[in-house]
Amino acid sequence: MLRIGVLASTKATDMQAVIDAINDNKLNASISVVVSNKKDAFALERAKNHKIKSVFIDSKGKNREQYDKEIAKVLEQNKVELILLIGYMRFLSPWFVSKYKNRIMNIHPSLLPKYAGGMDEDVHAEVLKNREKVTGATLHFVDEGADTGPVIMQKRVNIEENEAVDSLKEKVQKAEQEIIVKAVDLYSKGKIKVKGNKVVIG
Repeated sequence: MLRIGVLASTKATDMQAVIDAINDNKLNASISVVVSNKKDAFALERAKNHKIKSVFIDSKGKNREQYDKEIAKVLEQNKVELILLIGYMRFLSPWFVSKYKNRIMNIHPSLLPKYAGGMDEDVHAEVLKNREKVTGATLHFVDEGADTGPVIMQKRVNIEENEAVDSLKEKVQKAEQEIIVKAVDLYSKGKIKVKGNKVVIG
C-alpha cells in the first residue's frame, strides 16, 4: 500500500477526492500524514475529520531549508513514499526537492507551461482576463523551478461565455481531482517513470 503525505496551506479540497477514492477501495493507498504551514488551514481539520494524522509546523524564524528539514522528519516518521502538494503556498528548498526527487507531485490550476508560478484564484482571473477559450489542470513532479517539473497529466476545461472566477475554479478543481486520483493509482502500481525530463506512463 502506497503511503502518501500531503502538504497543504488552504482547504485541500482536492485531498477529499483522494480520501474518497481510498475509502471506496479505488486506490491502494493511505494518507499517512497531512502537514500545514498554516495553523488554521481547513486541510488540518479535513484530516482530523477522517482520522488522518495532522501536523502544523510553524515557519517563523526558519529559513526554507530548516523548515523543510522539519517537514522531512515528520514524513520519515510516517514512512511517506509519495508527497502531494495541494494548495501548498510555499516554494520548496532545493534540498527537499533533491531528497524527494520524482516523489513530489504538485497540482496546478492551468495547462502548464501557461500561467506557471501563479496561485489559485489569481490564475483563473488571469485566464479570464486574457479571454482564453480553454484552460485546465496540470499535475507535475516538482523540480527546483516554479511549476517547471515534468508533467504527469493534464486535463482540459472549456471556458463558457459568461464564466466567472468561482465557476471556473470549481470546474478546474474537478479536473484536478480526476487527474490526482488517476495518477496516484498509476504511481501505486509502479506505472509512472521519469526518463530525462519526461514522464513515461505504462
